Amino acid sequence: MTLGRRQFIKGSVAGIGTALLGCHSDSTHAPSKQSWHFVPDEVVPLGNTGLKTSRVGFGTGMRGFNRQSNQTRSGQEHFTALIRSCLDHGIRLFDSADLYGSHTFLANALQDVRREEYCLVSKIWYMPRGLPEPERPDANVVVERFLKELRTDYIDILQIHCMSAPDWTERMQDQMALLDTLKQKGLIRTHGVSCHSLRALNAAAEDPWVDCIHTRINPYGQAMDDTPDNVVAVLQKAHANGKGIIGMKLIGEGRFRDSDEQRNRSIDYVFNLRCVNAAVVGFETTD
Repeated sequence: MTLGRRQFIKGSVAGIGTALLGCHSDSTHAPSKQSWHFVPDEVVPLGNTGLKTSRVGFGTGMRGFNRQSNQTRSGQEHFTALIRSCLDHGIRLFDSADLYGSHTFLANALQDVRREEYCLVSKIWYMPRGLPEPERPDANVVVERFLKELRTDYIDILQIHCMSAPDWTERMQDQMALLDTLKQKGLIRTHGVSCHSLRALNAAAEDPWVDCIHTRINPYGQAMDDTPDNVVAVLQKAHANGKGIIGMKLIGEGRFRDSDEQRNRSIDYVFNLRCVNAAVVGFETTD
């Protein structure tokens, strides 16, 4: 069974009802005097980046590797239907990456949508495997290609993909400097990182260069960098430092999609964390 957009939103609204305000470091939430109704298309700020986007985003990288993903393997017609369904329900955050091969699919699906109406994320892959070619050009070269593939003048959030080394900010200094230049030129609006280890996440939380972080988060510790408590403690620090934080793996990379109870608890948990601004989900159907 694949996860559908309607299934996620309907289930999450039913499961959450009201979301509690407050950022907690454990998976059991104490009641709050204030509450607000969970609205997937609510427009929220991403930390101190100056960007605002829908609370829920569409991730195009389910089982993404070698410039393919479940979303792209479904074909352009189905991909476009997914995007249109998201747009119809107020979802305006679209997450892509070179690894997923989803740039041209997004460009085709969004060709009639005004650019200022959505927030676009992409990521540069620097790992030795994962792309068909062995070369890993510098960030300025890669982003130039991204802009052509996405048929846009700028990318809202450009991230370094899948960092796990604790010293990634030192190893990637040259690319980070190039991304700074691209930001100054207006070709990207913010830069950041997607993290795949707790130590990499901690480095991102502390480094002033990082505007926005993709982080793996759910209450079960599935497909995550560490225990939920340990991850949330770092996210609290990142949030306090003004980082925009986008959650991923809310459904445990698909592990909870067939369980309403687990799925709803996970969504409830993540959206009760005020230190997570938004989250992307890899919808595969419009149902």
